[in-house]
Amino acid sequence: MPASALQGLAARIDAALPQTQCTRCGYPDCAAYAQAIADGAAAINQCPPGGAQGIERLSAITGLPALPLSAEHGVEAPRTLALIDEAWCIGCTLCIKACPTDAIFGANKRMHTVIAPHCTGCELCIPVCPVDCISLIPASGDATGWSAWSEEQAQHALQRYTRRQGRLTASGQAVAPKAAMAAGLGAALAPSPAPAPLQTDAAAPVDAKKAAIAAALARARARIKSTP
Repeated sequence: MPASALQGLAARIDAALPQTQCTRCGYPDCAAYAQAIADGAAAINQCPPGGAQGIERLSAITGLPALPLSAEHGVEAPRTLALIDEAWCIGCTLCIKACPTDAIFGANKRMHTVIAPHCTGCELCIPVCPVDCISLIPASGDATGWSAWSEEQAQHALQRYTRRQGRLTASGQAVAPKAAMAAGLGAALAPSPAPAPLQTDAAAPVDAKKAAIAAALARARARIKSTP
C-alpha cells in the first residue's frame, strides 16, 4: 500500500479510537497504535477503553475480522475519572507530568486536583503517585467501551493531548505518557525506609526538589503510621 494510503488509513483508525492516550494498547499513544494497525504490526483488539464496540469500529475500517478484546491488554470497563485525596497530596507534581491531557492542576508543594472534564481515566497518574492518594471513580454508569464515550469527549481529549504535546515539543520536553513512566518518574522517588540525609558538601550539591519530596514522603509515612 502506498505511503499516502497508509497515512490515510492510520488517520481513520486514530479517529475511531477513544483518545484516552492510556498506553494500554502497548503503544505510546492512540496515534502510534493506529499507525501500527495500519502497518500490520498490531491487532485491532488491543484497546480496552474502546471495548467490543471499538473493535467493531476498527474492523469496519480495516476489513479485518473482529476479535475478542485481548486479555493481555486489559478488560472492558466503565469510563472512570481520577480523584486526588487532597488531604494526602504532597504536591510532588509527578501526576501532573504523567497526565497526557493536562487534567491535573497544581504546583510544587501545593495540593493538586483533577479537572474532571479533561480527565480520560487513563490511569497513568496512579503508579507515579508516591503516597497512593489517587483513586478512580465511575463516570459512565453501566456503560462500557465506546458506549461510555461520545465523539465530543474523544475530540476534546485529542485536542488536550495535542496541545500538551505541542507545548512540550516547543520547550524540548516532549515525551509520550508511557515513555515518561519508563523514564522512572515514580521509581526515582520510591519510598525508602528512611529519607536520605541532606549532603552539605559543596562538591556534592543536593537535588533540592528530590530532597523536599523525600521530606514530604517522610511526613506522609509518619501520618500514616499515626492514623488509627
